[in-house]
Amino acid sequence: MHRLLAHDAEHGMIDGLITSNIGDSMLADLLDHSCTSGSGSGLPFLVQRTVARQITLVECVGKGRYGEVWRGQWQGENVAVKIFSSRDEKSWFRETEIYNTILLRHENILGFIASDMTSRNSSTQLWLITHYHENGSLYDYLQRNTVDADGCLNVVLSIASGLVHLHTEIFGTEGKPAIAHRDLKSKNILVKKNLHCCIADLGLAVMHSQKNNQLDVGNNPKVGTKRYMAPEVLDESIQADCFDAYKRVDIWAFGFVLWEIARRTFSNGIVEEYKPPFYDLVPSDPSFEDMRKVVCIEQQRPSIPNRWFSDPTLTALAKLMKECWYQNPSARLTALRIKKTLGKINNSQEKVKEDY
Repeated sequence: MHRLLAHDAEHGMIDGLITSNIGDSMLADLLDHSCTSGSGSGLPFLVQRTVARQITLVECVGKGRYGEVWRGQWQGENVAVKIFSSRDEKSWFRETEIYNTILLRHENILGFIASDMTSRNSSTQLWLITHYHENGSLYDYLQRNTVDADGCLNVVLSIASGLVHLHTEIFGTEGKPAIAHRDLKSKNILVKKNLHCCIADLGLAVMHSQKNNQLDVGNNPKVGTKRYMAPEVLDESIQADCFDAYKRVDIWAFGFVLWEIARRTFSNGIVEEYKPPFYDLVPSDPSFEDMRKVVCIEQQRPSIPNRWFSDPTLTALAKLMKECWYQNPSARLTALRIKKTLGKINNSQEKVKEDY
């Protein structure tokens, strides 16, 4: 892929690509054009740069170790602008590379618009511009909101669908390599207006293509968020040259996300307050050693509240999450199996409602 250079580009509109706004949003028109013009993945780089430099930053909506996320406006539409700190350039470059080389359009993967490296206030800024979702991350949403069984299944099915899309290699001209996320957690999942979710933050992702059997992991298999790390990552027994190993790490983390959502799901008028996985076993910022002791040595798992077992949906979800948490990675479910199981749980709930 061509590296985005920091020299200035024209600020004017680009003939033939951005036309007047007819009915729907200009952004949607522009992105549709890029999808149907045979360019494959993202917008052409010059268009990305033009869009990036026409964005007005409105308000900071989040901060983390990577930098900041802002709500911005382009042609009157909200966009999200993730501004990476310079020390996190590798994550910016990786995410840019993945979005620009692969057709990743999927309703449950955060929609990419543009990427730009630019000089502002005499320092280099790295921008990643995506669709904006005002509900924020699943982590934020679960702090403030609860869901019923229907809402819970909508949320978890949408995340599973996004994960299946990432993990699946698609062949042909419109194909994509298989991708493992490696940092799946509730803070890296966004909640859309329809309360379905999309997976974000591909800065640590790895790709694998059967055609050339290449796996690009970088030199550090021990990445991700410590609280969500699988035992084989914590004790460094992971098969670092095996792509399936990274998919299984995602499944482990998915089980924790499922647990977080289930705790905030009402049954019989009861719900738990939001807590992160292992809140009762490790400090708020656990070390590798804290996590290794709990997960690898003691083989602890998040506790399942008794009230779940009086609700058929939560009982089924408890069984499912336990099948994501096997110590032996190869015993864990695949993303596709999880999606199919969630579909069956959803169907059985629909049937119960019909019978009433």
